[in-house]
Parts: sequence; C-alpha cells; structure tokens
Amino acid sequence: METTSTHKNELRLVAWEVTRKCNLNCVHCRAGSERGPYPGELDTEKCFEILEQIRRVGKPIIILTGGEPLLRGDVFDLADYGTKLGLRMVMATNGTLLNPGIIDKMKASGIKRVSISLDGADEQQHDRFRMVPGAFKKALSGIDLLKEAGVEFQINTTVTQHNVHEIKDILDIAVRLGAAAHHLFLLVPTGRAKEMVNQEIDAQEYEKLLHWFYNKRDEVPLHLKATCAPHYYRILRQEAHAKGEKVDFNTYGLDAVTRGCLGGTAFCFVSHDGIVQPCGYLELNCGDLKNASFGKVWRDSQIFNKLRDFSSYKGKCGKCEYIRFCGGCRARAYEATGDFLAEEPLCSYEPKIIAHG
Repeated sequence: METTSTHKNELRLVAWEVTRKCNLNCVHCRAGSERGPYPGELDTEKCFEILEQIRRVGKPIIILTGGEPLLRGDVFDLADYGTKLGLRMVMATNGTLLNPGIIDKMKASGIKRVSISLDGADEQQHDRFRMVPGAFKKALSGIDLLKEAGVEFQINTTVTQHNVHEIKDILDIAVRLGAAAHHLFLLVPTGRAKEMVNQEIDAQEYEKLLHWFYNKRDEVPLHLKATCAPHYYRILRQEAHAKGEKVDFNTYGLDAVTRGCLGGTAFCFVSHDGIVQPCGYLELNCGDLKNASFGKVWRDSQIFNKLRDFSSYKGKCGKCEYIRFCGGCRARAYEATGDFLAEEPLCSYEPKIIAHG
C-alpha cells in the first residue's frame, strides 16, 4: 500500500486532552466540556507511561489541552516528565485561570508556549462564544501575566459567521499584545459545534479569507498559521506561483514542514480516557492506550494507514494535484458524508491535474 506523504509520516504533534473538565461552556467545543466528573481519566502513572511510549516513537510537540488543562491537578507533573524525556511541552488554555503562581509552575515544568483563544475582538463577542461573562477580560489578564513572566504565547481564533468580519481586528490585537503567532481554526461542526453547522462560512468566503491571511504574512511580526483549513497549503503554493517565485514544494517557507490535514499522518489526538484519534474533531477510535502501546497504535492503526494512502481519497480530493499538501479536512468530510476519505465539502477549488498518489 502506498503511504507516501510529507516527511514519511513522522510524528510531529500530539494533542492530549489531559482532562475534559472545563470552567467555560464554549458553543463550539468538540467535547461539550463542563466541570465533570468524567470517569476513566488516566492517572498520573499511566500518563507517564504514555509519554515514554510517545518518546520511543519520536520527539513530537505535546499539546496539553482539554477541557481546561489547568483543572487537572498533576498537569505540571506531566509537563515536567515530558520535558525531562526531551519532548517539547506546550499548553492550550482559555487563560482565565492564570495567575503568577500558576505561571511560575509552567516555567518550572518546561512549558515552552501557551495558546489562548480569542474568538471576538471585544468582550461582548468573545464572551458570547465562551458562554461565561468576563472570559475576555480574564483571558487578556492572563496574557498580560504571561508577557510579564516572559512566557511565549500565541492567539488561537475559531472562525465562524459570527466573527469572520472581526478577524482583522483580532489579528491586530494579537500583534498589539506581542503574540508569537496567530492561528486560525476553521469551525469543524462536531460535538457541541454540530449545533453551529449553519455558522460555517461558505467555500467562497473560506477561500477569500485564506488568501487574505496569506497576504498578511509579510505585514505582521508574528507567524500566521491556518488549522482545520488545509486549503491554506494549496494557497501558499498558488500565491508563490502567481508571484513568479520558484518554489520547491517540499521546502516552502515555515509552513513546508507541515501540510493541510495532519490527522493520522504527522499528528494525532489522545482523549482524556486514552482513546487515540486522527484529530480531536474526527472521533474515530484508532486504538486504546489502556491496553495498547502508543507506538503500536501509531504504526498499525488501519484508519491511520488509510489516511496515509492518498490514492484512497475520493472525489475531487483524490484527483487533486495538491493532495500531498492539502488533503482536505478529513473531519469535515466525515461529518458531511460518514466517510473520512470523501472529498472536503468546503472547497471551491477544481483540480486541474489528475493526481497520481
């Protein structure tokens, strides 16, 4: 079976839902997280064991996420253990629980970067999204504390019809705050977000937004990245050609080390109870770490191996000359059709060359 892809399926990122507990109630949350309790959460020793297993596969970035990871009591023990194994540990938090003591623990445990979501350019829009009054002010306060402590941070934004007109303003805020990066996440209607399916921007607006985002790369002093928006990696190459740049598709810029949809090829998601998935939005059980090693799941999962076989992709994704760089959002395809190999439903591009794997 052909499994050709960028960097031969080297494991680069693992997002780990270390807890499903959360102090917010966000409308787009894939987990529908609340305070809990959530049975089956892995204990400290099992988490240490999984970190060791991941390290035997490679040296990926480990994103400690949730829910709200700061609601897990041993989260800094996990970060410290991963750091000592030589893994790059980062954290995705909503920022509302940050205080100087917690940030000191972050630094001591080796956490290298913190991502905080801003989903509106003002308090009203962000708090409506997060469903908790004061969330915007607390997130900004947390960012200020990270800056004071010298901890690198990035801003994440989930794009919907509610805030697409504010993306420029949110990017301006990220620049003003001194973020290292701004990552756009295009809504994937899974979990609680299924109720927001009518809030997805359409394919044409999607395309326009990603071209705009590309053109901001040279105008802002931070790294821009689009996530759950695999078309962006096609646009990178299209724009380069339009400008007459000679491009090595395998080494183009900061974004060349990745591709559009990383699920199962360079990235995976681990749930709070140890289930491995291609990503947090594609809820397919690829293995259970309570009774299988991470390495075995990463190598042998039938779903992962299908995702790595680009010749098995269907519809226009399977025919597209950009399949190695884009691949379409597999979670969006699955939600729309029940088939994770189907074509991406929010793509306006028509392939010009028939792909040959």
